[in-house]
Amino acid sequence: MATTKIHARALLRASGGPRYAIALAVDALGTGLLRPFLLLYGVMVLRLSASATGIAMTTGVVMGLVCMPAVGRWLDRGARSTVVAASMLVRVLGVALLLAAPAGHVWLFATAALFLGIGNQAWPAAHAALVATVAHGRERDAALAGGRALRNAGLGAGALLATACLTGGTTALQALAAATGLAYLAAATLAWSVRLRARPAAVPPNGGAGGTAPRMRALLAANVVYVFCLNVPEIAVPLVLVTQLHASPLWAAAIFVANTVLVVTLQVPVTVLMSRFSRRTVLALAGVVLAASYLGFLAATSPEHRWSAPAVAAVSVVCAIGEIIYAGSATALVTALAPAPVLGRALSRFQLSTGLGLAVSPAVMTSLASHGPAALWGSLAASTLLSASAVATEKDQATGLSDSRHPARAGS
Repeated sequence: MATTKIHARALLRASGGPRYAIALAVDALGTGLLRPFLLLYGVMVLRLSASATGIAMTTGVVMGLVCMPAVGRWLDRGARSTVVAASMLVRVLGVALLLAAPAGHVWLFATAALFLGIGNQAWPAAHAALVATVAHGRERDAALAGGRALRNAGLGAGALLATACLTGGTTALQALAAATGLAYLAAATLAWSVRLRARPAAVPPNGGAGGTAPRMRALLAANVVYVFCLNVPEIAVPLVLVTQLHASPLWAAAIFVANTVLVVTLQVPVTVLMSRFSRRTVLALAGVVLAASYLGFLAATSPEHRWSAPAVAAVSVVCAIGEIIYAGSATALVTALAPAPVLGRALSRFQLSTGLGLAVSPAVMTSLASHGPAALWGSLAASTLLSASAVATEKDQATGLSDSRHPARAGS
């Protein structure tokens, strides 16, 4: 029978321990200080054009994905906390380049965005591999959910603190960047001090990464579409509210804050509640809930009346629940499907699909929105339902190791 209760102490232990949890919180707080305002840093501090800044940031995200195969191989050689620390340290270098870049130097900004992108792309796979090495079965799923809740709390707190400081202009932005770099450095030091790696039994004797990672073709393709839900509160909803419904931007801000609060408070309870069902079933259900929310957005935005904005806010709660179900099952499913010797490669492939979805979703959603609510929400609903169907019908490869993990050991 599936575990439906997770105690706080057990959850903390399964998440990597107190020091690692502090590292995650510090890293998330630092990320929240700068990441939402990186575009403003390029425009206000470095005096770059908005288009040049945006292109540099997008290039950094996309090029950051190129490092994922190497990250996967590193993880498959047994590294765990070292990879997490490295993903944080590379962002320290990115912040240092930001602070050193003179006004007008777009290439230094682009290089900084590249290092930040590498760290941001490498961290999720490294973190998931570390948790999968420490925890097992449904306890691992809850630990992954707890890490996401903690990270969202840190991101939200950092963003709120940064927003309060923005009245200081360019000086405040530079101070926020410096604080971000110090936070990344502190987090990397804490993560490295955990000194966790997989036991040699989980890795082939020659130090390589033998075995074959599960293909998961339908899952990876579906994940590109699923991950659009993460950008709905940041891009699609504000775009529709402000440009189509002519509502106050305060509605978009309130919806974003509400989404963050829901993720922080419900991610672990919902993941534990869903543990009575198979991970693949839960992931398919997430697609159905997300598709239903997209149809709800379509119904709320098609007639332009004074209740449209409140209706969008109400539907956003459904969308947030779908996002929570998706986030609690997707990575957990990958860690359950992949044998331990190729866990890193499986997670790197999954992160590639996630990064691709996050990279293309702003362009796709803004393009669809220009053709009206039916084009935007109808297309998202149809593609998400198709993805849910693909997830539900894909056959798992028989690995014999789906829910087992070799225990971890302390080490360098």
